[in-house]
This record gives sequence, C-alpha cells and structure tokens, in this order.
Amino acid sequence: MLHSRLRPLPRRQHRPTEAIPRPDFEEEDGIDDEDPEDVFSAFLPHLFPDDAPSFHGDPGQRLLYSSPLYGDLEIMVPSYPGQSEKRSEEIAAGLSGNNEIEEGRKLFAHFLWSAAMVVAEGIEKDATAAAIDGSQNNGIWTVKGDNVLELGAGAALPSLLAVLAGAATVVTTDHPSSPAFAGAIDYNITSNVPLDLRDRISAEPHEWGVLDTPFARANRGNFSRIIAADCLWMRSQHENLVKTMLWFLSDSGEEQQTSQSLSPETAIQDRPGRIWVVAGFHTGRAIVASFFETAVQLGLEVETIYERDLNSGATSTTDENGAQPVEEVRREWVPVREGEGPENRRRWCVISVLKRKSLERSA
Repeated sequence: MLHSRLRPLPRRQHRPTEAIPRPDFEEEDGIDDEDPEDVFSAFLPHLFPDDAPSFHGDPGQRLLYSSPLYGDLEIMVPSYPGQSEKRSEEIAAGLSGNNEIEEGRKLFAHFLWSAAMVVAEGIEKDATAAAIDGSQNNGIWTVKGDNVLELGAGAALPSLLAVLAGAATVVTTDHPSSPAFAGAIDYNITSNVPLDLRDRISAEPHEWGVLDTPFARANRGNFSRIIAADCLWMRSQHENLVKTMLWFLSDSGEEQQTSQSLSPETAIQDRPGRIWVVAGFHTGRAIVASFFETAVQLGLEVETIYERDLNSGATSTTDENGAQPVEEVRREWVPVREGEGPENRRRWCVISVLKRKSLERSA
C-alpha cells in the first residue's frame, strides 16, 4: 500500500513540551530510539487495512520516504508555532467556529499529506516507465523537461520527486506565513537533491490570488505542470487558488514558452500546460466538488478525473502470492456519493488533470 513507503526516523530529541515546537537541524551525539508511538503508527495501515491516514508525521518530525527509483528520501515535516498536541481531534472535527484562513493553516499546513504521496508516486512511476523503455514517456505524471510549480507545498515531496525525475525547473511555493519556510523546505532540498540539480529547484512564498509580486510578474504563464495536493480545504480560497493556477499555467497547444536559461536538452518541447489536483475527503466531498465548480466557472476544464483507493497501487505492493504488483484501484468521480461518511471516505482521494478551457468551447 502507498503508506508503506513511509516510516518515522528516530527522534533526535524528546518531544518538545514548550508551546512552539521547532525543528532540530543540527546533528547530536545522543539520538533517541524509535518512539513506541511512531512504531505503532507505522503499522496502523497493516492493522486496519480498510482505513487510510490522510496525513503523516508530527510537526518537526523526520520521516523516511522509500523510493524504489531514487532511494530513501529524508523528509522533515514542517513545525508550527502554537500547534495543539490534540492534532487528531482537530483534524477529525474539521474547521469550526470562525473559519479564518490563518486558523485553517494552523490545522492543516504542517503535515505530510497522502495526496502529496500520490503525486510523488505518480511522477516516479512515469519516470520509471520512461527509463525502462528508453523513450519519452507521455503519462499524465511525466515532468521531464517541464517547468513545475507546486502550490501549498508544505514538506514539498512532489517537488523533490519532480526535480529528481528530470524537470527543467521546479519552484515550490507556500503561503508567506507557512511553517515550511522555517527550515523544512530547505532541509528537504539539501538532504535529498544532488548538488548538480540544486540550481533547478527553488522555494518562493506565494499567497494565492496575489499576482502583483515580483515572483508572480516574472513567471506568468511559465509553468507547464502545476501541482496542488490537498489544497482545497478552505472554500473561501478556491477562487484565489484558481486565479493563481490560471496566471502561472503555460498556454495549451503548440505555443509553449521556453526559458532562455534552459539548455535544449531540458527545454519544454511543446508540452501543453496541465494542472494536477489531488485531494482527500477529510473535510468532506462537498468542498472538493465546490472547487471543481469554481475552476470551470473561472476558465479551467477538467480533462481527467477519477477517485483512487489510497490503500492500493504502491510500487511495493504485491498480490496475495507475493508476485504480481497490485494495480491502483479506481472508481468514477461523483460530486455526491450516497452512504458516504467519515468512516468510509478516508481511504479515497480524487485525482484530476485540469487545463485551460479551449477557446472553441468557451466562445
């Protein structure tokens, strides 16, 4: 299963008791043994196969992501000042009371989300297929030669896989107040991206819908792949999120921008711009459906959409005989699913590919 790729690393220090947990970046002589709670959490998907965690890790914790193609990646989960220790209760309850943007981020901005793992796995699978047959693979997760933008990146796992898989450039972004900029993104880049690829990946603060910043002005229409993994939980931000997508997405069709700074080997080769939106249903299906309605109203078109079982499809998963890989389980996307509730929706996510609405259809 997908979640079997992750395991917690030994903590470098005991859990902080102060109100503001901070990541520890320096090597220490004394490293704690594996925390019993971490060991138990790592086995939960095996103990309860009908369930699937929506998120992984604690603020400031280091996780090991096992990549069959690129080896083990050490991922630091962002920390957050004032994070409540009752994180599971808060997630289960969702956003109540004043649904302020900042309150939303305090609940959701500092975990490694399963949707990010879905994107990372997809990028790696397409890169593996291309390496095996030696051709330019054209799967939906292909990033080779693309300019890639990740929105609401957090730990930036998809960005790391994108640069390792041959993306021309990768820009990982999050809100300017995101805890990821307290060190987690830089740590994850320096820990996992070889020196000869570091100039292809960077991190930039970006607030959705704010398009008058130097970064936004310099990169309008510059990205042929945009990643949004579990970015839909704030309904009030759907319009701003779509505005950001439309601003940065390269034009569809033959008229692709090629950055002058890129070599011919890595330049975009007439790649139509696409947006990957992957989201779990931990805040309910209605809010996810609302995003797609907003996206279509503002000028995007749904090219592909389906639901995936999060407990299926990992590269390391085999059938009962331990032989053939188990393919991912899919089902049709529906905006309303009868009989669905918190107890049976967590193992599913929606995967979609969006593009600019064609002029012919919008005329």
